[in-house]
Amino acid sequence: MQNEYNNTKILMKKYGITANKKLGQNFLIDENVVKTIIEEAEVTKQDLVIEIGPGLGTLTQKLIEKAGKVIAIEIDKRMIKILEDRFVEAKNFEIINKDVLKINLEQLIKQNKKENIQKVKIVANLPYYITTPIIMKLLEEKLDIVSITVMIQKEVAQRLSAIPGNKKSGAITYAVYYYSEAKQILTVPSNSFIPEPEVQSEVIKLQIRNRPPIQIEDEKKFFKLIKLAFSQRRKTLVNALTTEEYTKQKIKQVLNELKINTKVRGEALTMEQFAEISKNL
Repeated sequence: MQNEYNNTKILMKKYGITANKKLGQNFLIDENVVKTIIEEAEVTKQDLVIEIGPGLGTLTQKLIEKAGKVIAIEIDKRMIKILEDRFVEAKNFEIINKDVLKINLEQLIKQNKKENIQKVKIVANLPYYITTPIIMKLLEEKLDIVSITVMIQKEVAQRLSAIPGNKKSGAITYAVYYYSEAKQILTVPSNSFIPEPEVQSEVIKLQIRNRPPIQIEDEKKFFKLIKLAFSQRRKTLVNALTTEEYTKQKIKQVLNELKINTKVRGEALTMEQFAEISKNL
């Protein structure tokens, strides 16, 4: 870790850089963590890797060595100069200075998936403040990717990898489970970063499914109901789902027909139960 710590300190001093709290910047300095991320992502020369938030380029350096091509998406203009200088000789590297949430990733992948590229993978140390919107974008857009290997806040990783209906579930748990198979890889201590975050981190891998685990007639409606159920967790499912569109009476009727307790909360329901409610409501 000492080598990367020294390299990071040198880069920060040379370019007059301090971590931007608003952008959730914590620079990774643990070489073993970098190695684990690369190994778990199974990066090869036949891969196009999209890295989100490369920062000073600690993970980027190893990705460039292993991948066919690396596209780094970085919102912070200060980092662009550092990355350009650091990887000036890398022929398989491209930087995009934009907000990843505003990029047409489907188009980007189509433009770069050439003959020598067989698979597209997302690999990143994600900014914690924006983890959920990024993960949801990657999943909901049904991109031509095989996996997402990212470092995120441990508490969020537990929610992403929970089984729907588990106490740690959130609305995102159901989406992640529907689109991918989640696996927690490694807990990363705070001293693996400069500056040290106040929370523990976790490396997680989402292997994109070829087909969903259950068949849904109307995905939009299905996920809308789940979001409603979790938007007010303390409420019963009946109260949480009651809107102008769905009356309390109708919801109770559907739950009774499905033999689901009308006092249940959304967090206790399985994917299959939400699917049945969505189908019958």
